[in-house]
Amino acid sequence: MIPDIAITIGDPAGVGPEVTLKALADAEIAALARWTIVGDRAVLESTALSLGMQWPTPQTGIAIEDLGLLDGNLPEPGKVSAACGRAAVGYVRRATEMCLAGATAAMVTAPLNKEAVVASGLKFTGHTEYIADLCGAMESRMLLASDRLRVIHVSTHVSLRRACDLDLDRIVRTIQLGDQAVRAMGFDRPRIAVCGLNPHAGEHGLFGDEDAVSIVPAIEAVRNQGIDCEGPVPADTVFLKAVRGAYDLVVAMYHDQGHIPMKLIDFEKTVNVSIGLPISRTSVDHGTAFDIAGKNQADPTNMKAAMRLAAVMAANRVAAGQTV
Repeated sequence: MIPDIAITIGDPAGVGPEVTLKALADAEIAALARWTIVGDRAVLESTALSLGMQWPTPQTGIAIEDLGLLDGNLPEPGKVSAACGRAAVGYVRRATEMCLAGATAAMVTAPLNKEAVVASGLKFTGHTEYIADLCGAMESRMLLASDRLRVIHVSTHVSLRRACDLDLDRIVRTIQLGDQAVRAMGFDRPRIAVCGLNPHAGEHGLFGDEDAVSIVPAIEAVRNQGIDCEGPVPADTVFLKAVRGAYDLVVAMYHDQGHIPMKLIDFEKTVNVSIGLPISRTSVDHGTAFDIAGKNQADPTNMKAAMRLAAVMAANRVAAGQTV
């Protein structure tokens, strides 16, 4: 099945428009779905011209949802702009609406700039949280995925001090959501490892009792539900074991615990996936790269990976009869 998928171009002053067009210029990627680019046509046409591309044109088969949020004004590449921040959020809002309405089976997001969004006067902590709010979802999670490793996070954009205040129910729900997500990626019975919070997973209470008090009971609870899960496994060894094939998914307790190994192992092909939403959303796992914006230097490898995974997950949703 060929799914319909929306792509947001991210901050118009960043590399989002560039990596989007470069990725879609790859015939293999273009054939994975019926793609609709959500953004400003003027930005896309200017970007295509700077890249020496003859499109977007009707002949490409790529649709454009032209929101015109910049009123035809072209952004200055690499410059933080409130107008661009506001536009980038507008693209995300429209793509989310398309998914919720069943017009598209998934969405892929190019990077936006939080500073630019905040400068526009909007309250914003991240893509995942914003989309979750639009969907009315109360339990969204961030999952990072590559060919070699998949990691879901119990907490993400909070302080480390706050992240250490573990919540047993949240850990249980994170494991459940991770199990569901990895199954949607094609794993029939995912093998899940849960990271310990403390060094050596607490060393039987020598280095804190959070692992014994919150993580162990969460693992026991999901095991009773039939989920293949073990831990807490010390964080200094669990990722090596997973890369070597022992686990299909690792549950990290906080942002950097999961992000550092993912980006070290496969930065270019690591995809950000929003979990716990009524829609499918993948994203590049890099920023707006203002230092190279407008210079035809951006590598579309990560965008291609995000688009491939979106196509897989969208096709599975369609096959399962899920329209949103």
